[in-house]
Amino acid sequence: MSLTALGCVVFGFLVDTPAEVVRGIGRIVIAPDILITDFVDLGGVGGAFAQAGLLTLIACAGYRLTGARVDGAAVGCLYMLLGFGLFGKTVLNVWPVVVGVGLYAVVRREPLRDYLTTAVFATALAPVFSEVAFNSALDRWISVPLGFATAVLIGFVVPPVVRQLFRAHNGFTLYNMGFVAGILGTVVVAVFQSYGLAAQPPMVWTSGHDAELLILVAAVILGVIAAAFRQDRRPWRGYVALHRRTGQAPADFIDSDGAGPTLLNMAAVGVIATAFVLIVGADFNGPVVGGIVSVIGFGACGKHALNIVPVMVGVVLGALAKPFGLTDPGVVWAALFGTCLAPIAGRFGPHWGLLAGFLHVSVGQVTGAFVGGLNLYGNGFAAGLVASVVSPVALVFARRRDSDRTQEPSAIPSS
Repeated sequence: MSLTALGCVVFGFLVDTPAEVVRGIGRIVIAPDILITDFVDLGGVGGAFAQAGLLTLIACAGYRLTGARVDGAAVGCLYMLLGFGLFGKTVLNVWPVVVGVGLYAVVRREPLRDYLTTAVFATALAPVFSEVAFNSALDRWISVPLGFATAVLIGFVVPPVVRQLFRAHNGFTLYNMGFVAGILGTVVVAVFQSYGLAAQPPMVWTSGHDAELLILVAAVILGVIAAAFRQDRRPWRGYVALHRRTGQAPADFIDSDGAGPTLLNMAAVGVIATAFVLIVGADFNGPVVGGIVSVIGFGACGKHALNIVPVMVGVVLGALAKPFGLTDPGVVWAALFGTCLAPIAGRFGPHWGLLAGFLHVSVGQVTGAFVGGLNLYGNGFAAGLVASVVSPVALVFARRRDSDRTQEPSAIPSS
């Protein structure tokens, strides 16, 4: 993970001059970064990828210094941080939320290492700090402390809310924090609107960098494959068995199947996500690369080829049945991030995955308005709603099917 992040930093300095990279990072950290703000537009390709890589390196150092366990969830968390470092999370705005989670650990008298992954995931609401501090009409001496205090408070309440809201979907969406951030973000936006501080999300979606970003994605995937063979000389042996897992959270393929097969799986789902973008002809930019990288990361804790493809096909069918284009940003994101609904296909079958994807592409178009772009995991919020509705219904049919099977006679009675 550290090498991947370092590679992004090096890539940034290869495509832009050091001066351009530094200026780009400076523009990124003080700009409003609510969904969707492509950092490639704000800071250039070099600034965006150097900033994302630096942010992830800091997080890797946090795992090393605190002694936090690097399990499947941590790998998914770090890859998602790298991806969202291209369009929402910065080396500045993540800290208030992390501090808030840290304060909760102190109050509970528990070690920070037990909350580090939660803290990093909780930075989905990092734009709250940036929006209040740098994009409000308040004077900076008021807006910056207010933004910091608001984000710290959000971080403090995240851990208990995470545990409570997990029960709503019972692990059938892998982006539980997106669901949590959506609920909290809705409350925050409601308060902002009551004070006339509601955000107006811009759409910053760049194009024209397909070749260089595709090369970078390919390099990341090849690096993951190399790591798989570094961990296990024959990782394909456990890779096949991994596909029998449903992926229902909390899933940890590293623990259950080994590092080698897990890394191979991460590369495979990355290839599928990249192939989708190429097939539909969508742009390669910061948000799209971030989506692909996030899919790769969650190949360590829930996603594999058999449970993500039905959901992606469902998203495509849903888009074709509506006035959406397959290259529309909302559809591309729904296909990439909607794969968090993979456990539904893994547990109940591909037809339920198709249904979940079909619904997700519609729900994802409207949930962003609830949080005003302040929740970076907007598709996670939508997926939480879809999973909370679809999974209980699917469970009813699954239990009925299992009951019918147990009641079948074991042999044909004699006449």
